[in-house]
Amino acid sequence: MQGREFGWTDADFDRVQSMIYRRAGISLHDGKHAMVYSRLSRRLRETGYQTFRDYLEWLESADSPEWQEFVNALTTNLTSFFRESHHFEVFANLLKSKPNGTSWRVWCSAASTGEEPYSIVMTAMEALGSSPKFSLVASDIDSKVLASAERGVYRLDGMKGIDAGRMHRFFLRGKAGNEGMVRIKPDLGRLIEFLIVNLIRDDWPFNNPFDVVFCRNVMIYFDAQTQRQVLERIFKVMKPGALLFVGHAENFSDSRDLFVLKGKTVYERR
Repeated sequence: MQGREFGWTDADFDRVQSMIYRRAGISLHDGKHAMVYSRLSRRLRETGYQTFRDYLEWLESADSPEWQEFVNALTTNLTSFFRESHHFEVFANLLKSKPNGTSWRVWCSAASTGEEPYSIVMTAMEALGSSPKFSLVASDIDSKVLASAERGVYRLDGMKGIDAGRMHRFFLRGKAGNEGMVRIKPDLGRLIEFLIVNLIRDDWPFNNPFDVVFCRNVMIYFDAQTQRQVLERIFKVMKPGALLFVGHAENFSDSRDLFVLKGKTVYERR
């Protein structure tokens, strides 16, 4: 293609495909040439490299912090508050079904910019009261979106899914120079621990099993073999009978030895 700032070949793309698969388990299909070029061109500008070949060779030569930037550039973060709302109804009913004072430990494995973990905590506070025995681990492989999630600041005009009651209870409105912005109230943030976790690595930092895991719209980026490996690891960090919430396009009927379908994209750990 003419007009490109950097040369870009099929070999460059093939190499990126292989590198992001090994590093993050992401399977980039061949239609992603333009997306990969666009996103990684920024990394060439930032690092001063003139060709993709030189940049990729440098990246593979050492375990440098640039690997995190490489992964950040190639991950996709599409999220919103209370996305796939039926999950939160199921989750709320589960929380209410146990005796008062029950402790809950939940993992949101693709926190992105925070809308999903905060939706989980809002649901918990609505179901269990304002001081629940509830802890949420919110993780992502992308360090930039995770930092944004921890800040908990959002544009008011992007708050679809948040009604007036929730807005009043859970958010602070910005004033003066911050007008048009909202911030999550501190009492929600106190229930969340934010962590960088790579789902395909076997170094997950969890000692205690979870009652609920949200792993939504992540597996669609993995091939079947990687999906199975990740599901086996998720299985190991869940309590028997714990619930797994997955994305609307994800189906794990091939893993019936691990999880039983309990409803629309909701699975129970065996």
